[in-house]
Amino acid sequence: MSVLTRIPVVGGLAYIEHVRRQPSTFEATLVAEPGNRFFPQAIAVTIGEQKLGYVAPEVAREWFEAISAHIPPPVCPARRGQLADHETSGVELLLDFSGLSGPGAR
Repeated sequence: MSVLTRIPVVGGLAYIEHVRRQPSTFEATLVAEPGNRFFPQAIAVTIGEQKLGYVAPEVAREWFEAISAHIPPPVCPARRGQLADHETSGVELLLDFSGLSGPGAR
């Protein structure tokens, strides 16, 4: 995973134990939640039926339409954050969107 494609996942204490139960690297599914009452451009990060958090709002705003258009929902590489990630940002999980089609695709 390159530094340029590290997408932070937020969710706080509600999801931290779910994240910590995952292997260090895995594939996560991105699910648009247009009916989310807190953030209408929410993109949930899941593995199976388990929610691990949400794509950070500043990124979700840019990617929401592209993720919403995917049927079935897209899958991307994920990894648990390292100690340095957590200490500097509080982020426990990072995604790699480099293989997805959307605003940040190259």
